[in-house]
Amino acid sequence: MLVKIFIAAILGIMGLIILSGKGDMLIAGYNTASKEERERVNIKRLRLLIGGFMMVLALLAFLLIEEGSLMSIMGFGAITLVLAFIVIALANSSWAKK
Repeated sequence: MLVKIFIAAILGIMGLIILSGKGDMLIAGYNTASKEERERVNIKRLRLLIGGFMMVLALLAFLLIEEGSLMSIMGFGAITLVLAFIVIALANSSWAKK
């Protein structure tokens, strides 16, 4: 139970930091992009996308992960993988571009 709460709390805190606008350095690729590349990104939408993804993962971690249950961890991993592909597709599409 403690591990489940810890994982959910870390994901939730990271999501809140990103959504508040103070965690741009936590977004992979954005902090290493050149100034020209950063100007082409709609950072508000990207924050919403990545921060929302982290909040959904926190909720899923809290609801799905049961200690000692390999199936619940595998289910969490499968759902996370599908959501990650969707987030990556949206982040690289015109949805997050200016």
